[in-house]
Amino acid sequence: LYYSTNTLEAQKLENMHVWYFSEFDAEDKNSHLCFEGIDTISEIYVNGKLVKKTDNMFVSYDVYADLKCGKNEIIVHILPVCIEARKYEIPPLYFAFKYNFASLNIRKAAHMFGWDIMPRIVSAGIWKPVTLVKNKEDKIKDVYFTTNFIDKKTNSAQLRFCINTDMSGDYATDYSVRISGKCGESTFEENEIMWNNGFQFNFTVNNAKFWYPKNHGEPNLYKTKVELLYKNDMVDTYELNVGIRTVELDASDSSESGIGDFCFKVNGERIFVLGTNWVPLDAFHSQDEKRLDRALEMLDDLGCNAVRCWGGNVYESDRFFDFCDSHGIMVWQDFAMGCGVYPQDESFSKKLADEAVFQIKRLRNHPSLALWAGDNECDLAYSEWAGYTKDPNNNELTRKLLKKSVEIYDYSRPYLASSPFISRKAYESGLPLPEDHLWGPRDYFKGEFYKNAKSRFASETGYQGMPSPKSLNRFLSRPEVIFKDNGEPTDEYTVHAASPEVDKKSPYIYRIGLTYSQIITLFGKAEPEFDDLIRQSQISQAEAKKYFIEKFRIKKWYCTGIIWWNLLDGWPQVSDAVVDYYFCKKLAYNYIKRSQQPVCLMFDEPQNDKIILYAVNDLTHDVSVDYEITEVYGGKKICSSKITVPTDSAVAAAEVITENNEQKFYLIEWTFNGKRYKNHYCTNLLNIDYKKYLSALKKCGFDEFEGLDK
Repeated sequence: LYYSTNTLEAQKLENMHVWYFSEFDAEDKNSHLCFEGIDTISEIYVNGKLVKKTDNMFVSYDVYADLKCGKNEIIVHILPVCIEARKYEIPPLYFAFKYNFASLNIRKAAHMFGWDIMPRIVSAGIWKPVTLVKNKEDKIKDVYFTTNFIDKKTNSAQLRFCINTDMSGDYATDYSVRISGKCGESTFEENEIMWNNGFQFNFTVNNAKFWYPKNHGEPNLYKTKVELLYKNDMVDTYELNVGIRTVELDASDSSESGIGDFCFKVNGERIFVLGTNWVPLDAFHSQDEKRLDRALEMLDDLGCNAVRCWGGNVYESDRFFDFCDSHGIMVWQDFAMGCGVYPQDESFSKKLADEAVFQIKRLRNHPSLALWAGDNECDLAYSEWAGYTKDPNNNELTRKLLKKSVEIYDYSRPYLASSPFISRKAYESGLPLPEDHLWGPRDYFKGEFYKNAKSRFASETGYQGMPSPKSLNRFLSRPEVIFKDNGEPTDEYTVHAASPEVDKKSPYIYRIGLTYSQIITLFGKAEPEFDDLIRQSQISQAEAKKYFIEKFRIKKWYCTGIIWWNLLDGWPQVSDAVVDYYFCKKLAYNYIKRSQQPVCLMFDEPQNDKIILYAVNDLTHDVSVDYEITEVYGGKKICSSKITVPTDSAVAAAEVITENNEQKFYLIEWTFNGKRYKNHYCTNLLNIDYKKYLSALKKCGFDEFEGLDK
């Protein structure tokens, strides 16, 4: 389906009904079915009777029916959402991009209707497991552990525990709850009599081990058991990992005197965020689990201490969050809305509220979860994109409904109404946003827009790069032919741009030409050999991503974080991802890995005929660094010295004199803790000599082009 223009054929299936038939044995008819995920609008029949209707891809459904001991029949009828969406009016205020209007009323991953990074494949199916669950009269329905406060001087913390249960007995006080947790030598255990089916209490943990994000400490987890007892007999258990930590978001508006604040704090300590945006792992989400482990390994390998789960996607699995918990990776979680003005009516609000409560309860015990965000770029849709100018603070979904849901069910975790968030003050003043998505003209990556960006935190920014020829040959019939005779991209490249149509009016058709123009910008000309053209594109992307990351790190703590776009493609395409769909790394992967080293040396842009070398330390202790700088083109050592870099800081280490318009390739090497590290910097990155640049990469060992012959 992903080959050539075949995804266009999927549009012919958008009117199709999907039917699942099966039989199952029930040993105990006192059981029910749990559907963890149905995509999307369905009718469920058990033994010939309609027992449940579903309308939300993002929640699970418990299905109760009159089961028989022995064989039972089940039928699931899934209706075509593109036809079901026609039941809803689209008033003038509602807004979506060209291909996405049907998505506004349907609780289904928005990217499936067509996005600039994903194909239009409006799928249907059972995308998560279905299980038969024995009914319990006495059971744990949900639990919540949160940290009220910590005391780092005494290594103690006060935690709050909340539980909701089903009780069949007459007296709640016949029930009790026992909680116990262990992390190394640190333990806690509490026993309390229940005075209601919903019950809460605070307790103290001494000799506590706190959870920290990567580079700031250990991501300590308490292996925890919750037991529900009836007259001292255990009737239900629940196991989870608990992290003791507090998380805050210091955020404020810009003023005429300066840019506002946007900074995460964990356990009272500022965290400089280095992360990536997490987009769909596959166009078909039933395939996500197969791709998850390799994607998570790369997320960790790149040195990310944060990941943003983008709102056009599905909500990620518990395995994803478990990995982030144990590897100290903070998760920014968007609620599943993107780039639109969504319905405010009672029907939609109820669906969204139910979804929010379900996902909050499912994910709130993960210490890695650092932020709930109302949506992706819907504030921009309100205030700019629709053609009208409306105050996004009138959006009751994000300003009231979701905010209230987070406050009620996960009160200790910060909430951001949208990303980027446009407060009423920001809307009325037009001042720069402290947290923003830095896309701009997508021209020269060191041009005026990017160089002069005032935001302190970038939650999106990226640059395109071509996949390797090895990967391109897997999904294009003639990858070396990029443009038609009239200068437009071929139909194959247009579809993998990712346009749901090959019409030249497609809003996404520009992406192929943009990729090509970015090559011309950097090198002055495109190389005639296809493999060289691919290398040029990957160099362009790699230098851009490197620049964005280092620009923010050099300005630590004026800048407080960058979440670049993005790690991995969810289908074969030309994109901003640094790893293609087939897990082939583009050159940018290793550039980013070097730029995100916790102790890293990097050059700032030239000023007054000199470039300043900065040493950045994200660790919690001072480090002593021996470094040397070599100009690779000339083979000359420029300088060498030693510097002590204070904890969690960026400091100037050296100055190197430059000449206007000179083009030099500097290799930066340093040693600390007995290990050798590298980075590089090029001056005057415009109209660079491709062959010369490539030779410098080889000398440094940086010619890491996967899927290309050496």
